[in-house]
Amino acid sequence: MPHFMTSQNLALRTTRLLTGLFAYGIAIALMIRANIGASPWDVFSQGVAHTTGLSFGLCTTVISVAVLLLWIPLRQRPGFGTLANTFLIGPFADLGLAIIPQANFWLDQGLLFAAGLLLLSFATALYIGAGMGPGPRDGLMTGLVRVSGRPVWMVRTGIELTVVVAGFLLGGQVGLGTVVFTVGVGPLTQLTLRWLKVDLHGKRANAVEPMPVPTPAAEAA
Repeated sequence: MPHFMTSQNLALRTTRLLTGLFAYGIAIALMIRANIGASPWDVFSQGVAHTTGLSFGLCTTVISVAVLLLWIPLRQRPGFGTLANTFLIGPFADLGLAIIPQANFWLDQGLLFAAGLLLLSFATALYIGAGMGPGPRDGLMTGLVRVSGRPVWMVRTGIELTVVVAGFLLGGQVGLGTVVFTVGVGPLTQLTLRWLKVDLHGKRANAVEPMPVPTPAAEAA
């Protein structure tokens, strides 16, 4: 009976994770099709796509892999959710971009962006609530906070300013939506986390832990 309950719980968490990642990819596509500016990391993906000619989703995946490699010197340990985030959000975003038409009228643009932002906040709470590992970008932030000793806001702001400037220089779209996303995503995600009863201080949040550093005795063994 305990084994059955454990398997059932794992299946539920996996379903929650995959649903959240699918919704996240669609949300990204909605905001991009709004055509009023994207989130900082999506501006970077747009810029790389514009420069290389690759699809937005493929560039998102490549960037996620590159960010994940930065976890190595930070001694971060990925989970299943981390890998799923790395390899699934890009294809889901490409799927959304293939079926969602671009908005051109200001009212349609505003509604499309708002829908994307709300869906992304809900999706974030879903996959975080699965407790199977954070996304590559979240792990990079927490790793840099731990290593540098700087506050979270400073590290996150530094990372997002870096990627949005790089993305803009490469041809990504910065606009009002970029500002709205930066200001609004935090409070909206907090609301959806509370609605879904996800405790970030409990096990379900599954915070990133640094890889253990082997002791001399362990290395000798």
